[in-house]
Amino acid sequence: MVSRTQPSFTDSRKRLAQRAAFGLFTVLSGAVVAVLAVILGFILIKGAGVISWKFLTEAPTDGMTGGGIYPAIVGTFYLIVGSSLISFPIGILSGIYMNEYAANGKLVRLIRMMTNNLSGVPSVVFGLFGMALFVKAFGFGDSIIAGSLTLALLSLPLIIRTTEEALKAIDDSFRHGSLALGATRLQTIRRVIFPMAFPNILTGLILSIGRVSGETAPILFTVAAYFLPQLPTSIFDQCMALPYHLYVISTSGTDIEASRGMAYGTALVLIVLVLAVNLLANALRNHFAGKVKTN
Repeated sequence: MVSRTQPSFTDSRKRLAQRAAFGLFTVLSGAVVAVLAVILGFILIKGAGVISWKFLTEAPTDGMTGGGIYPAIVGTFYLIVGSSLISFPIGILSGIYMNEYAANGKLVRLIRMMTNNLSGVPSVVFGLFGMALFVKAFGFGDSIIAGSLTLALLSLPLIIRTTEEALKAIDDSFRHGSLALGATRLQTIRRVIFPMAFPNILTGLILSIGRVSGETAPILFTVAAYFLPQLPTSIFDQCMALPYHLYVISTSGTDIEASRGMAYGTALVLIVLVLAVNLLANALRNHFAGKVKTN
């Protein structure tokens, strides 16, 4: 007979299995962090020596093997801002409609299925579609507006799904309580539900910015220029961009040895840019999350 004060053999096996599982998860998590640290460390070591004020503020020269990357930095910023201005309102409003207004019928299930499928479409397909629709059919040509619209389409599925999931996480008691006090559905969403869900919605926006800033294929077909030292003056102008610039100087027929340093420096600037945007967005997320808790 097993004593009540001593763990049974089955309990010991469960604890051992639990410790083994936790240990495995810890090792795997550590391996992921280690790989990330190695990649970042490699880029930092190779690219730090190239970074200078001249590199950040001048245009490329000498067949893309000299000068700086200032036009590519500005072009990347334009594309991030342009695509965000298009995708953020459409994605957030679509998520609100699907979760708060639309009945859970065949149409909503179809939209969810198509959204999930759209998020798995390769980015090069978005680039070809953007070239056919925005560049050719709409007559925008290779331009910032064409590239921004294409990148906005690329990020829409992520924004819609994260917005919908963030709204689903809000307990229905808040909706019922607001409606019981006489508020309309729109007032309930605007003053109760959306402020509570916004920190989690912002997570999706952060992820979409990270994806947009590093895409090469969509801008290759719609906006990116091989060499354009002057800055764009209109949304209908072409521009350089960091991802495409990195691809060009790494694979083109220029002197690869001479341009390799610029490639590492460009990669480091792109990583720092994405990291800065993410840190800013996370700071905003924590700020709004704190306001929700205090209220």
